[in-house]
Amino acid sequence: MKHVIIIIPAMLVTFAFLTSCEKKFDENERNPNRAVEVSPDLVFRGVTADMNTDGPWSLVSRWNQFDCCNYNYYGDQRYDWTEASLNYATLKNVIKMEEEAKRAGNPDINPYSALGKFFRAFFFYRMTNLVGDLPMTEALKGLENPNPTYDSQKDVFMQILQWLEDSNSELAQLLLAGNKTLDGDIYFKNDLRQWQRTVNTFRLRVLISLGKKEADAMLNIKQQITGILNDNSKYPIMNGREDNLQYIYSVVNKYPSNPDNLGFDATRYNMSATYLNKLVELKDPRAFITSEPATKQLAAGKTPADITAYVGANPGEDLANMSSKMADAENGEYSVRSRSRFYSNYGGEPGIIIGFAEMCFNIAEAINRGWVVTGSAEDWYKKGIKASLEFYSVPTEAPGIISKVYMGNIFLVNFDFENNYYQQTAVKYKGNNVSGLEQILTQKYLAFFQNSGREAYYNWRRTNVPVFLTGTGTGNSGVIPKRYQYPSSERTTNGENWNTTLQNQFGGKDDINAEMWLIK
Repeated sequence: MKHVIIIIPAMLVTFAFLTSCEKKFDENERNPNRAVEVSPDLVFRGVTADMNTDGPWSLVSRWNQFDCCNYNYYGDQRYDWTEASLNYATLKNVIKMEEEAKRAGNPDINPYSALGKFFRAFFFYRMTNLVGDLPMTEALKGLENPNPTYDSQKDVFMQILQWLEDSNSELAQLLLAGNKTLDGDIYFKNDLRQWQRTVNTFRLRVLISLGKKEADAMLNIKQQITGILNDNSKYPIMNGREDNLQYIYSVVNKYPSNPDNLGFDATRYNMSATYLNKLVELKDPRAFITSEPATKQLAAGKTPADITAYVGANPGEDLANMSSKMADAENGEYSVRSRSRFYSNYGGEPGIIIGFAEMCFNIAEAINRGWVVTGSAEDWYKKGIKASLEFYSVPTEAPGIISKVYMGNIFLVNFDFENNYYQQTAVKYKGNNVSGLEQILTQKYLAFFQNSGREAYYNWRRTNVPVFLTGTGTGNSGVIPKRYQYPSSERTTNGENWNTTLQNQFGGKDDINAEMWLIK
């Protein structure tokens, strides 16, 4: 009997063994209780929920100088900022959403791909506003590139604008084709037309935020704004408050101020003078609606219908002094949040993320600055004020009555927008000049109350309107910082690139008081 001896090279044996082990390792590594595939709408829900990260009555509210905490155990107004919270985890989910949409059989252009571009623009806009330059081109590649270089802030903004252009274009194609495969939409019930309006309205926000770079030919800010406003069929924008991108709270997902924490909040949080005292100065009914009268003013004989009874606290005041002025509930010197509006139910009010009122003021600003040569700045300015007032159910088209509920009693306040409120010197538009611009920016700030994340702060940082109050209570040596520090993980895992970007931007120091490219 003849024996055939086959000699297999040891290298091939080793390769086969390792391949087998690798396959077994991959199989054993999989968690059978964890899904590896998921419907894209489920990922979409999580991504859209993350858009409400900087919601109402958070620390962001204090840094926008809308309210103050007077009890140091629970917080303060200090701007001693450290590292930023970035959104790369959410952006990974955006990529996963797009992958799952393709796996489910969608074509290359589908609702999830179109909105994926918008989400990239939204979250990179948020992140770059916090810190400056960012890993972008080489980011989100996992082990393929664990040490991504930083893109300049200018390049980040140029990419944001391109994503928004592409998102609008893809949504237009989908709408023309009648594509309705979107599902899981917590904002617009899967209406792609509403999303397209949001994309272009957000693009106006981005362009206005670049106002200090108006002369940059690569950005073409003026041309882009004009292009959007002059072609509503190609670039539809919001038509009214019904188009707001807003987060709806409910009994299940409670508004931050609600009946459960009325006792906790009642005297520990004041309204800020930056916000409330401006309303009082303008005889603005939003004071009655968002705030309670200071009890010391009531003790002196005023009623809740008297707007001078509403007093905000200076965020720069020493915290101990502020606390002592509120220690006696019967003679508290400062106003607190409205009990009837913010503590009577769990739904509260919608949390606006991108809104019509802001859009109106953005367009008014563009016309005021001469970036757009058609349209009336005053018309858009008035639309913005009305939209904000109407959010609080204030009548604007005809004289009406506002009800102020205080301690179970109802006080009535007459209001006439056109003949009284708007005719005030401080409110009536002063023209396309510096004074008119300050009016637009002031009303825009008031309209941002408890919505749109950090936009009130970003607009202050860009324009210095309104005047933000400082002092011992705001910390940071009485200076409002201009940015956050990068997350410590960048220093420890991407140190070389982190050091390079700090040298390029801020002379090597991760300084919260340094000015990023955007505002130079």
